[in-house]
Amino acid sequence: MRQILLLLFFSVALFGVDPEVAKRNAQIYGVFTLIPPVVAIALAFITKDVILSLFIGVFSGTFLINIVNENVFMGIVKGFTGIVSRVVESMADSTDAGILLQVLCIGGVVALITKMGGTKAVALWLSKKAKTGVSAQISTWLMGIFVFFDDYANALIVGPIMRPISDKFKISREKLAFIIDATAAPIAGIAIISTWVGLEVSLIEKGYELIGETGINAYSIFIETIPYRFYNLFILFFIVCTALMQREYGPMLAAERRARRGELHSGKTQIQDLEDKTLEPKEGVKLSASNAIVPLLVLVIGAFTSFYFSGLAALEGDTLKNALANPLSFSTFKDTFGAADSATSLFQAALLASIVAIVMGVWRKIFDVKEAISTWVKGWKTMIITVVILLLAWSLSAVIKELGTSRYLVDLLSDSTPKFILPVAVFILGSFISFSTGTSYGTMGILMPLAIPLAYAVGKNYGLDGDAMHAYMIVNISSVLTGAIFGDHCSPISDTTILSSMGAGCSHIDHVSTQMIYALSVCAVCVLVGYLPVALGLSVWIALPCGFLAIWALVRFVGKKVEEKAA
Repeated sequence: MRQILLLLFFSVALFGVDPEVAKRNAQIYGVFTLIPPVVAIALAFITKDVILSLFIGVFSGTFLINIVNENVFMGIVKGFTGIVSRVVESMADSTDAGILLQVLCIGGVVALITKMGGTKAVALWLSKKAKTGVSAQISTWLMGIFVFFDDYANALIVGPIMRPISDKFKISREKLAFIIDATAAPIAGIAIISTWVGLEVSLIEKGYELIGETGINAYSIFIETIPYRFYNLFILFFIVCTALMQREYGPMLAAERRARRGELHSGKTQIQDLEDKTLEPKEGVKLSASNAIVPLLVLVIGAFTSFYFSGLAALEGDTLKNALANPLSFSTFKDTFGAADSATSLFQAALLASIVAIVMGVWRKIFDVKEAISTWVKGWKTMIITVVILLLAWSLSAVIKELGTSRYLVDLLSDSTPKFILPVAVFILGSFISFSTGTSYGTMGILMPLAIPLAYAVGKNYGLDGDAMHAYMIVNISSVLTGAIFGDHCSPISDTTILSSMGAGCSHIDHVSTQMIYALSVCAVCVLVGYLPVALGLSVWIALPCGFLAIWALVRFVGKKVEEKAA
């Protein structure tokens, strides 16, 4: 077990850009090649600041690279300039630039939709459909799913809109906060188009580059991980089960029974106004759901169209001939989407959606062109932290690659790692890092360049290749992405956890304490019914229904009827 934990913490790229450089550096530095990832992870736990942790992790690597031929002072100077050069190189890469632009642009689309009042209109329509406590909870769940494109937008929009409805039917503030939180990151993390996609796809692509595989379609791999995102899927189903069965357990049961008596919160609540007033629609503007639906449809349809034609332009030979002969066949869609430039395609779609939203807003006299562009830019600003994390994560991957850490570690430890344990161990490690730092993004940035090369090395050691190797890689990539979201969901210092508490008008401590037992319960199902069986060879299409059944049984037989004591 000690070897497994060491391998999880420290393993990185199997091959660098130049294998000879990586091999030479591994021989020179030996155990010191572990310093960058160890520093990044340790500081993330200690400081709870992922940007600082990544920066110092990168600096420790660039310092090591230069200290061999320089004195300490020059090593520090060249270490700093090394960070700058790697960040610049990342931004200069056309693929990376496309990712940054699409992340920023989607942030702009979200801001425009909010300013036009589109999402609020949809939320109000849903709230009117709630006739009972059950339908109020399901409406909140549906609203959370509708705001799939951003977890922050979810917390900022759903809470204030649905709070009066849940209060009307005596739903506790803790339960409302849980539904908001559980439909924020879990939805955004698996949505095929969202403010998260750029980060997730980029990290997957960089991870594959670390094992010497370039030109892979990272977006296609991201899509393949969705069935393996057990926590995301199971927690969404868990909400529906508790609402429909009207059963709860743990601290949430006490909170719900208290709410039925008319005490909607514990009395510690201090409601804070979360909404950015500069993004509120002007007084007198008619709220219309089409202000959200039309731009989002343009974003989705535009992205798929761009994927298709981008991939079609990249096809060659018989594959291209087959695509032209059967343009709407499944194989053609598979080939074109697999060959598409996902970063550019998403940026094109987000830019088109932005233009459509601006035109709609101006046409409907919600704002003028100048105000529309100002709102769009404000949306870009909300994504700056994501951009910084991306640049530092890319730089850490580059340093890890150059140091040749894996040449030292893979040979030392990979033979001793049981294949079926790795996905669970990666999931648990990701959960701990995310819980301690309160960020999914940073956890993915730290762990993805470790997990992909490790999974590749362990798979090779067990003789996996072809489809078997690909499936094993998908499971481990999913473990990183899902573990990061689970840890973030539980963390009391997570921004989405804090925003969910505030949006629901719930004491933050009450929200964390009532949500924790639910998150841990679903996590146990993920491990025991999801990752372990799948890593042992069970088909994910068998594991998923078994997991849903286990979630249902958990609520049915552990949960108790809320109304029993109230009656």
